[in-house]
Amino acid sequence: MRIPPSVTSRLLGPAASQFDRAVVRAAGWRTRSSHARAEQLSHAERVERLGSIRDAYGDPALLASPELFFPPPPAIHPLCVRVRDLEGATDGRAGVFDATWASGFSPFLPGFAEQYLSHDRNRTAHARLFLAAEPRPAVIAIHGYMGGQYRIEERAFPVRWMLRRGFDVALVNLPFHAHRTREDGGAAPLFPGSDPRYTIEGCRQAVHDLRGLAGYLRGRGAPSAGVMGMSLGGYTTALLATLDADLSFAIPIIPLASFADFAREQGRLGSGAEADEQHKAFEDAVRVVSPLARPSLVTKERTLTLAASHDQITPARHAERLAAHLGGRLVIFPGGHLLQFGRGDAFREIGKFWRQNALGGG
Repeated sequence: MRIPPSVTSRLLGPAASQFDRAVVRAAGWRTRSSHARAEQLSHAERVERLGSIRDAYGDPALLASPELFFPPPPAIHPLCVRVRDLEGATDGRAGVFDATWASGFSPFLPGFAEQYLSHDRNRTAHARLFLAAEPRPAVIAIHGYMGGQYRIEERAFPVRWMLRRGFDVALVNLPFHAHRTREDGGAAPLFPGSDPRYTIEGCRQAVHDLRGLAGYLRGRGAPSAGVMGMSLGGYTTALLATLDADLSFAIPIIPLASFADFAREQGRLGSGAEADEQHKAFEDAVRVVSPLARPSLVTKERTLTLAASHDQITPARHAERLAAHLGGRLVIFPGGHLLQFGRGDAFREIGKFWRQNALGGG
């Protein structure tokens, strides 16, 4: 389904595309040191390195039996610090809480574990919880690359609107983002990054922490828990849909579908036949964490994918691939990745989706 653009959206669509391109260029400056190290490798060295990573994570059993690579996390017991009252609530038990807990994550590769776990801040998981006095169905909202700052995410996701619809809401920090950022002051998160091992283990840790949070919310009484995410968070949402049958819904928004596709689209894999070879090697290396590698465990009726027609960061073809794989509806709304003209219409489609599936309490 394509939402018809308004006159304003038609006029501002090209500006949204240009803004996306400008932000990609700016982000490239921030991450240029890590990419420069990778680009110093020759084509043959890159392919060889990606092949060694593919071999390290390439046991077919890891795809056939996901629990071998994504073991269920233990129950978590977060420390919840009250931030403020929940707007409009009359019961003092309701509130906004910042939750932290030990991630307890162990990398899959023993030889990489010490390096990955050396980043102490990333070993603590963080979420901001918006909780009514009595537990309600929960929405876990997952931010995009370089995101996770709560003040921004409270606006990127319409938290007040979701609360009015009868949900409790959790805003999470992905590995190496926001409160979990690297201690060395590096400009760019290590996940995802130029080292595919951080990308793979970061996906594993994100799944580990998010499933732990969903279990906690259910354990305190939430009748259900679903996920939605933007960009990198959309990728993570789709990945979770292939791993957790207990999710009540999965909504990828302007999602990334493939790290290898993104690298090729941004010109990071060279050109011609060499780019094709590097793309395949990259896709194979990270396949174990691809949302396209396993069937969805969430029924197609409970998935909804949204794309922006002028998106130049994760173009609509990413959402199209994920929607085809998950089997649910695809909605394309006007605007770009960052300037999301028409997002109001997009979230109204989410509201309809929730009503059709009897989700929420409002």
